[in-house]
Amino acid sequence: MSRIGKKPIILPSGVEATLKDGEVVIKGPKGTLTVALHPAIKVVQIEDPKSLEVQIADETVKKAGALWGLMRQLIANAVDGVQKPFEKSLEFVGVGFRVSISGNKLNIEVGFSHPVEFVLPPGIEGKVDKQILTLSGIDKQLVGEIAAQIRRIRPPEPYKGKGIKYVDEVIRRKAGKAAAKSA
Repeated sequence: MSRIGKKPIILPSGVEATLKDGEVVIKGPKGTLTVALHPAIKVVQIEDPKSLEVQIADETVKKAGALWGLMRQLIANAVDGVQKPFEKSLEFVGVGFRVSISGNKLNIEVGFSHPVEFVLPPGIEGKVDKQILTLSGIDKQLVGEIAAQIRRIRPPEPYKGKGIKYVDEVIRRKAGKAAAKSA
């Protein structure tokens, strides 16, 4: 049994949930998100206290327990996102490595012969503070995916640590050729 799936999702004031066939629509002060449900999972709305409960609809599905916990967490992320947007921060490490933003376009300079343009999708906002780019949005999956796509432009290398990395990421360093010769 899923321990995550058992927990009810409390809806704070200002957040509303609507159950349609096969999906849950979460509406809050920051926007609206839709979570598509797997056919083996059903959601029940409870009025007092105002919450959602995720249940298994079809026990014959082999991975119903795993889907139960997954669907519960996806709905909980949507409830959290419409209240307070999710954020991911990327750091640009290297001489001459920088990022600037104009509208929804990022202009990324990371040592290539040309600057790389990256268009932010609707729902994602970017903020630049020196060498740090902060992405924010109400959809946790989208924020994480866009951050991963930007990091893939120039991932950090293990010798000097140059590249685009998450702010809280630790880069394992390798010793260079000079260290190998002296040993």
